[in-house]
Order: sequence, then structure tokens, then C-alpha cells
Amino acid sequence: AMSAALVGYSSSEEEQEQEEEGGSRGGGAQEPSGASAGRPRLPAPAGLLGDPEPEEAVSDDSSRHGGRVRGFPHERGNWATHVYLPYIAQEEFLELLELLVSRARTFVPSLAAMEEFHVSLSQCVVLRYHWIEPFVRSLRERLAAFHRFFCVADQVKVYTNQNKTRTFIGLEVSAGHFQLLELVSEVDGVLEEFDLPTFYKDPSFHISLAWCVGDLSGRLEGPCLQELQDIVDGFEDSAFLLRIQWEQVRCKSGNKYFSFPLR
Repeated sequence: AMSAALVGYSSSEEEQEQEEEGGSRGGGAQEPSGASAGRPRLPAPAGLLGDPEPEEAVSDDSSRHGGRVRGFPHERGNWATHVYLPYIAQEEFLELLELLVSRARTFVPSLAAMEEFHVSLSQCVVLRYHWIEPFVRSLRERLAAFHRFFCVADQVKVYTNQNKTRTFIGLEVSAGHFQLLELVSEVDGVLEEFDLPTFYKDPSFHISLAWCVGDLSGRLEGPCLQELQDIVDGFEDSAFLLRIQWEQVRCKSGNKYFSFPLR
């Protein structure tokens, strides 16, 4: 969803903030399934044992990130990690985004537009530094046989994160849900290998468009949501624009990005 700086704290904090948006929709939280983060039973690769951990978050100064609070305790050596499908916004999509955000701001003036767009395939989880390489290798193996596919993201929905500290406007996937679930089951398999929390049990796949601090879902649902849906439905070429072919899965861990092309 949002832009993430590549240095220090914001690297893992912003990713946490981005991923939390998957938490719940329309008030009911989707409880994450799976075990809590624990140590995977894997030896650390020899070459990584003594490596420094250059870009990990060290400070916890909330004034540097808009007063947001991280959703998991920070420790040295923890790398916030997120698996997702990146969506490259074309000019027309950004025009639609501008229309939607300016209309929604008449209901919630504090809304901020996203600068990056994606569909999440995992929660934000914490990896130890020496787990990154085997985690990525396992993802690559599981995703190697997966084919490219289309989905349609054209239903405006309001989301809150699990602890109700942020509200999001997103475009929910209305077609392609089955393939997304299949993809998530592959990613979940990797997370389970590392004793990490798997994705939400009954996920609402979506591209987040805008967000604000606090639970303002009450102001955004109802008349606002209907007006936003009307904008999407009436937007020129929206049927073409919001039919997306996914060509790769991406994993971000701290400041590192890994791409997994689909066949």
C-alpha cells in the first residue's frame, strides 16, 4: 500500500502499518490463524552467522512516524516481513484515486492517499535476520509452478486494522478470489515452516487506496461509500482499468525486496 522509506525505523514500521490494514472489514476483525512467532527449527546458514544487521529498526520514537504505534514489540535483529502482489499504478488509476480521495475527504478531511499499491498475501510478520534467506528460498520453491492470473478489484470497502488505530479505503477483489486463496495457501505453508502467523482465515483481498489515523469507519461507510462506488462504476474504462493481471509476487523484509515471477 503506502510508500516505505528504506532506512532505519521507517523500514519496518511503515511495513507494519501497511500490513495491518488487512485486519478487518466493516467492524468485524479477522483473527489471524496459526501459531505465534517462534523460532523455526532450522540451522542458520553458515555464511550469514556473523553478518551485520544494517537496516534493522533500532529506535522506537513514535514522533517520527505520525504517532503510530508498532503492532509488535521491537527487538534488534527483527525484520518486519510482508508478502504481497505489487500493483503498478498507471496514470488513469491515479486519476481515479484522486477523484475518490477528494470526494472521501469531504467526509474525513484527514485521509491520505497511498503512494504504493498492493494486495497482501501475508500479515506483517517478524523474521530473524538469518531466517530471511531460507524463508525466501522456500517461497521461491513454492511459487515456482504458479501461473499468472487476472483479478478484478472494483468494490469500494472500508477497513480498519485489528487494534482499530487506523482506517483504510480499499478496492476489494470481486473476481479472482479463488486464485488468491491458492496463492495464500502456498505462502501460509512457508509461514508455518517458520512457526509464523498465517494469513487471516476469511480474507478480504483488496488494494488500499487511502488511510487515516483512528477508527473513522462510521463516517466513511453509508453515504460516503455509495458515492465512492458510484465514482468507480462511472469512471471511464474502469472495467478495463480494474482488471489486473498479476505477474509476480514480492516479499519485503526490512529494506530488502525479493521478487518471484509467476509463469
